[in-house]
Amino acid sequence: MSFVDAHDFPAGLVLRVLNIAASTYYDWRARRASPSQRQLDDTVLLEQIVKIRSVSEFATTYGSPRVWLELRRQGVHVGRKRVERIMREHGLQGAYLRRGWKGGSTRQNPAHRPAPDLLERDFTATAPNRVWVADLTRIVTGEGVLWLASVRDAFSNRVVGWATDPRATTALVLTALNHALRSRDLRPGQLIFHSDKGAQYTALRLTQRLVDAGVAPSTGSTGDSYDNALAENLWSTLKIELLYWPGTTFTTRRDAEHALIRYLDGWYNPRRIQARLGGLSPDEYEDDYRRTQRDADR
Repeated sequence: MSFVDAHDFPAGLVLRVLNIAASTYYDWRARRASPSQRQLDDTVLLEQIVKIRSVSEFATTYGSPRVWLELRRQGVHVGRKRVERIMREHGLQGAYLRRGWKGGSTRQNPAHRPAPDLLERDFTATAPNRVWVADLTRIVTGEGVLWLASVRDAFSNRVVGWATDPRATTALVLTALNHALRSRDLRPGQLIFHSDKGAQYTALRLTQRLVDAGVAPSTGSTGDSYDNALAENLWSTLKIELLYWPGTTFTTRRDAEHALIRYLDGWYNPRRIQARLGGLSPDEYEDDYRRTQRDADR
């Protein structure tokens, strides 16, 4: 309808050419001049949606499901379909996986003897530091590949340790593991460390470090991505939101490392809400668990 008002031709002539009923056009103008209460509420809701998607450089990846969860956190009671409609009408879209992405970087060493599969694809945990999953992936930069190794807690999805290096070595995954061990309060005999059968994770040095820390090593039984699905899920999320969706390219490895710090330590752990966590971030989910435990002990 705005096309009619945008030109100097008589409205009646334009409406006849476009085969639009005059009543439809004048009803539209009346609604614009005197919007309904629902339209006014939609305008307010749109402002709230835009604000949610503007709190961080990564918040623009939020689609309607996560925006709806964030609105609920803020005490805004609105239907999920309504949020979806308003975002669609204003071209606000969440991040999604573009075509052409492929994963997979596991290289096994037949001389290594992998640990048994202690999880059998059950990645549930009833408390922090019961199940950790680990994996590594590559990020392409203008200087060459940067390898990223991570350790993720299955209870809260929190990334408890990560490290980068130009090469995919046992030293790299050991560094990520050591970061995780230093950052958590562990009790020997309670934690399972699960990975795929990559040579870095079946190496004796890593296995010995786990045993020394009182951690039980575990590897996927078939060596495919489903046997380490929780770790693979992190790579999918990270690469969609940090790389593919915004079309980010890194000139240097240092640029990539700085972006990873902002994403993992500044966004993913403390602020990125997740439906599986009841609309909380990993840090918030663990804080809530600790509060519940303290209250139960009183």
